[in-house]
Amino acid sequence: MSCTTDIIFVLHEGGSVGTADFDLLKSFLSQVVDTLDIDSANARVGLVTYSSNMTAAINLKDHSSVAGLQSAISSLNYSAGGTTNTTAALAYVRTVMLTSAAGDRSDVPNVVVILTDGASDNVAATQVRMNVICRKWGEF
Repeated sequence: MSCTTDIIFVLHEGGSVGTADFDLLKSFLSQVVDTLDIDSANARVGLVTYSSNMTAAINLKDHSSVAGLQSAISSLNYSAGGTTNTTAALAYVRTVMLTSAAGDRSDVPNVVVILTDGASDNVAATQVRMNVICRKWGEF
């Protein structure tokens, strides 16, 4: 049985993460996407890296095969950025990544997975942003 969904991974790459752990996260993500039904378009995957700034490393529309997506994940470079600005990362996901221009499909559920090594630099604002996302797309 296949589950149709658009998934955005939000990957923290601040200075506290380090190259070894960033490589471990990339390996983990590669294993996760290997289990998704990307080749038949049931699943689309996007990825945002963040610290002080956000980078849309992979849009939902960018890869239609597991192999292509795994190659893109493997080629991600660690930037050793600054703070853990999870609030801005979630705003970026909502306003940039979960749009039709980036490949979001309005008729399928969205899943946002945050991978970080610590708390947001603004916990209260991050909780508010999560509430906005859950209200807009529905809670699970």
